Amino acid sequence: MVTSIIRRLIQALFVILAMTIIVFIGVSVIGNPVDILINPDANQAERARVIAHYGLDQPLWKQYLLFLQGLLHGDFGDSFVYGRPALGLILERLPATLELAVTALGIALIFGLPLGLYAGLYPNRISSKIIMSGSILGFSLPTFWVGLMLVMVFSVELGWLPTNGRGPTMALFGVEWSFLTWEGIRHLLLPAFNLALFKTSLILRLVRAGVQEVVTQDYVKFARAKGVRESRIIAVHVLKNLMIPVVTIIGLEFGSLIAFSVVTESIFAWPGMGKLIIDSINLLDRPVIVAYLMMMVLLFVVLNFVIDVCYTILDPRVRLDAKA
Repeated sequence: MVTSIIRRLIQALFVILAMTIIVFIGVSVIGNPVDILINPDANQAERARVIAHYGLDQPLWKQYLLFLQGLLHGDFGDSFVYGRPALGLILERLPATLELAVTALGIALIFGLPLGLYAGLYPNRISSKIIMSGSILGFSLPTFWVGLMLVMVFSVELGWLPTNGRGPTMALFGVEWSFLTWEGIRHLLLPAFNLALFKTSLILRLVRAGVQEVVTQDYVKFARAKGVRESRIIAVHVLKNLMIPVVTIIGLEFGSLIAFSVVTESIFAWPGMGKLIIDSINLLDRPVIVAYLMMMVLLFVVLNFVIDVCYTILDPRVRLDAKA
């Protein structure tokens, strides 16, 4: 077990190193930040000073080595726009995005798991067919359109929920959170539901497919023949055996909720990392873009490692060395 974990950690380090090269080169060839950093009326001396200050006059390979050196110290450089450490800007926005992602995942699990279980156990009922038809809509409707419709209906027409922003927050362990205040929860509901719609449909259909596969297995038929209660069959035999693919999807989709909440954050003016990265791309703020992408790489590497560990908890037959 220890050897397998060490092997996985070494693999993760190589993945991160490879991604640093891809991210750095990809970002470095996009546009020229000098055009934004320097006033068009500036003279050549001022232009050269600013270029030298940000190290943009160095060869690309040297810029990459400096980037790696800073990465080892948690230093991604200062933002071209804000003049502050890029990592600090990302971490400031992280709680807002994390709060939105956790809430959206919670909504997806609360609705997706029981509805998928019901549709899998009773596939021929009209209610199950309605549930599956609704899941197709969840896959098909564009996120930006659903977000606009939610604002139109619940904010503009009904006036039940606010249209944008994070609302008042309250500190917990030195971090500001919206869910600790009632007004903050009201601001959180619409963007969280918008973000959760696709994930709910995904979990629902995955659980339904898993249930239909498991209920035909011999051990389920044998348990029914022995007179085991239906509730115990569902809890012990059905749910436990379909949790491995569900855990995989939940882990990876949680990462995607954090990394790709850009559209939802833009629609609802949610002050998270997604809105920051959109602004940074528009302004060619390279340090912030690189810091964001590297954080996402680290996030997905960690999530994949945690998923592998969860496999061994849910099913002892699965071993980390088989995944290495």
